[in-house]
Amino acid sequence: MIRRPDLPRRNMLGAALALTVTGPFGALHAQPAWPTKPIRALVGFPPGGGVDVMTRTLSQPLADILGQSLVVENKPGAVGNIAAFEVIRSPADGYNVLFAATFTQTVNPSLIKDSPNLARDLIPVAMVGRFKYHLVVKNGLPVNSVKDLVALARAQPGKLNYASGGQGSQPHLLGELLQKQTGINIMHIPYKGSGPALQAVLAGEADMVFDPAASFPHVEAGKLKMLATTSDKRPARFPDVPTFAEAGIPGMEADAWIGVWVPMGTPPQIVDRLNRALVTALAQPAVRKRFDDMNAEAVYMEAGKFKDLLVAEEKTMSSLIRDRSIKVE
Repeated sequence: MIRRPDLPRRNMLGAALALTVTGPFGALHAQPAWPTKPIRALVGFPPGGGVDVMTRTLSQPLADILGQSLVVENKPGAVGNIAAFEVIRSPADGYNVLFAATFTQTVNPSLIKDSPNLARDLIPVAMVGRFKYHLVVKNGLPVNSVKDLVALARAQPGKLNYASGGQGSQPHLLGELLQKQTGINIMHIPYKGSGPALQAVLAGEADMVFDPAASFPHVEAGKLKMLATTSDKRPARFPDVPTFAEAGIPGMEADAWIGVWVPMGTPPQIVDRLNRALVTALAQPAVRKRFDDMNAEAVYMEAGKFKDLLVAEEKTMSSLIRDRSIKVE
């Protein structure tokens, strides 16, 4: 550094201090103000589904916290891929946010050709909730436990079947996971949606189904039997129903986790503010009650743990899809 002889030392120190103060101050003012307009919340499924209801439940609390409306847009198609692609292609400015099930990142690339790469192109902001799946069977099936079901399936290989909401859906993958973990052989019958799949079991056309919660009234009415839950804890509404681990079949933990993503390159301060807004919204009693009413659970998980869960789920599901040769036609 060349020092001017006519510049007093006091002035030099003052100039250095001014640079130290104004540098960060200027940087703070250079950060983008957010939000200054409505935010699009994209959902890859039709209105009324689990992800849609969760998103709409959070939309008003988030609007109140952030000071701008959260406009929910449904972009159904390709098992959530269409909405994911739209967010990936949108500006990284915090105004296009994806609400999706984790399988959009962890399952779709292994099942659907040319799926979006969420791990590369989107930032996971936080987990916001989960749905738990439960194995229910038709009343006419002579079983009262998972142990009974496995024994029956082994005695009649290929004779029993299970319904799902379609090829590659989570209930389909859970049926394949059950076969992998137990060595049994049961036939998959895909239906056009989870509703028709449940109706098939009620009508006796199918033997069993992995259902999130629509089966609860039918179980309480004695029209179906619930054998186990794929979650890590028993359903509050059916405390006598064991987890699969408690029933002696480990490795069946597979909740439907719901999370929030934004485009790669979104400024960290925007990601952080959205994260903090989600924490506040999820803590509100009205939000938690609405989630409970649809037999879901408001679960916050910060970005680091969310990433770990995504990695673990992708490893489990990609291995399952490969080992069971699962394909989407």
